[in-house]
Amino acid sequence: MLRKVNGQEVDIRPIKISECSFPSPFPAGLEFSSPARGTWNIAHQGMLIPEAHEIFVCAASCLRGVVLTAYEMKAERRFSTVSVEEKNLIEGNMEDLIIDGVCDIIDQLSPKPPCVLVYTSCVHHFCGCDLEMVYRELRKRNPGIDFTDCYMNPIMRKSGRTPDQIMRSRFYSLLKPNTIEPNSVAFIGNDFSTAKDSTLYKALHDAGIKIYELTECKTYAEYQEMAKAEYYIADYPSAKVAGEDLEARLNGKFLYLPFTFSYDEIRANVEKLASVLPIIKPDFDLEEKHCDETLANLKKKIGDTPIAIDYTAFTRPLGLARLLLTRGFQVKRIYVDAFIGEEQSDFDYLCENFPDLEIWPTLAAQMRFASDHEKTDYLCIGQKAAHFNSAPHFVNLVENGGLYGYQAITELCRLMADAFDNEKDIRTLIQKKAWGCESCI
Repeated sequence: MLRKVNGQEVDIRPIKISECSFPSPFPAGLEFSSPARGTWNIAHQGMLIPEAHEIFVCAASCLRGVVLTAYEMKAERRFSTVSVEEKNLIEGNMEDLIIDGVCDIIDQLSPKPPCVLVYTSCVHHFCGCDLEMVYRELRKRNPGIDFTDCYMNPIMRKSGRTPDQIMRSRFYSLLKPNTIEPNSVAFIGNDFSTAKDSTLYKALHDAGIKIYELTECKTYAEYQEMAKAEYYIADYPSAKVAGEDLEARLNGKFLYLPFTFSYDEIRANVEKLASVLPIIKPDFDLEEKHCDETLANLKKKIGDTPIAIDYTAFTRPLGLARLLLTRGFQVKRIYVDAFIGEEQSDFDYLCENFPDLEIWPTLAAQMRFASDHEKTDYLCIGQKAAHFNSAPHFVNLVENGGLYGYQAITELCRLMADAFDNEKDIRTLIQKKAWGCESCI
């Protein structure tokens, strides 16, 4: 598509970090979607709510992807569609289509689901569909079912709350006010359960603090128990809006304790939590010494092996690069299309101390040809980095993988050592949607 008719190759060039603008290093334009499919999408995420039924209302061509997603995760019985046709736009009966279509689906379900997630699309916004009236009528006709509004709307990507932020907030929109249970927390906004040996989880658990988490709920009744939490804790950037919405709507308090590779920030997050809950704090010096030793052992093992990182593996790719580079690792490339504000200090540090670090896009159209070469000796962290470098030695992990704090550093070292020793089948692994989610592929 982008190969010149004269046979010359498309020019693919990175930008040195010292020459990047923050937070947007690359201009917007024609975009390419790589075959790395490990991150979760809105259909996977909605299924995290136990016993929920998803109903997507959009054009047939748009439905194809989410229908395949439901099939791949073996959740066909929890998934339905209402197809929008041209005549619905011409006749102006979009509201009736949603109401009648959703109610007809519910009438055919047995048993009835306790909640329904209705996903509308961009066409409903283009035509001025009265969604508030739609949901009022749905609740009126189905008094025993909880409804929430979800969106499959690409026009939301560039302004206001992003689709990812909106979806993570909808996870908890169905929670009803409950009696607050003192000394209890709910981890919110993650697609993966928080690792039981991670820094925050262990500190809470060892102190006997009650812990709720959506990914651990088996029933809708268990899900509703999350409203008892005194504190909502988010570590994923896109989950901040979910915590803010919960704090405004229910009676709990929100704490944002961001995922990080910085020792100082890990300490600060634990201290912030300790200021409101009687947790058992770890021995910071001992934990950091253990991390240093683990990193040093990994460096001895992999030597000067070139390393590439992509943003789908961890929310702080610049922070990870800084951690590794300051300990002698040969991080050469970072694949990221935009930097989050939380990484400003890491960006500034890398610009000053490692100015030649290469920043590569993942969405730019010319990246279509970036993997047209033989496999390389790069050790990659993330599926996109593995794809673009044709690197069979890679850490197959997305969205922080449930890791946190000092444990995230030591576990990543273990995963990197394993990736260094063992090749993976790139093509087979990265095409599976939603890493860690059940798939029939």
